[in-house]
Amino acid sequence: MDNKTKRITMVGMLCAVAFLVTVLCRIPVVLFLKYEPKDVIISIGGFLFGPMTAFVISVIVSFVEMFTISDTGFIGLIMNVLSTCSFACTAAFFYKKHRTMRGAVTGLICGLLLTTAVMLLWNYLITPIYMGYPREAVKALLIPAFLPFNLLKGGINMALTLLIYKPVVTALRRAGLVEPSVRGNGQKESHTGLMLVAALILVTCIFLALVLGGAV
Repeated sequence: MDNKTKRITMVGMLCAVAFLVTVLCRIPVVLFLKYEPKDVIISIGGFLFGPMTAFVISVIVSFVEMFTISDTGFIGLIMNVLSTCSFACTAAFFYKKHRTMRGAVTGLICGLLLTTAVMLLWNYLITPIYMGYPREAVKALLIPAFLPFNLLKGGINMALTLLIYKPVVTALRRAGLVEPSVRGNGQKESHTGLMLVAALILVTCIFLALVLGGAV
């Protein structure tokens, strides 16, 4: 396959996987807020092919969700795209500029912070419309509910992306679906410490999510 065909194939595969994990792994956390790991898959697509690819995957998956498993219609689609793109496209943008582990971590942290801020604003603006909550009630929930949820969601997505990106890309390169790395020998990085930190963040965020949801 030529590079264009490979890219189209990969985007299709990533869309399918992102939708599948959304269907299979929707975990209620607090109120009507649920966690699903699709942003991890979309972030990997963004790391591989750039922020515009992350945007395209996000829009495609959100449209499929709207017509299949979502009960929030077009407003839910907008919220999905805003949430995913603010995280995955931001992370991919930084990684495109600095294709190193530091660039990936910086991008993911910026994505976490941006998506938290974006979703606080848009939940305040839109949640009263499609959930029927009074605006004052939504305002009262921003700090105790929406803020920790989005921080936890971003933390889990960041940790999972760091943990699985390298194994996934290695497998795709061996399958010939992704071009070999162009990084020189002198640029090799040690990932062990960072992977341990990512695992600790993941475990901590999951535990806090369980606490927030009243399961612990």
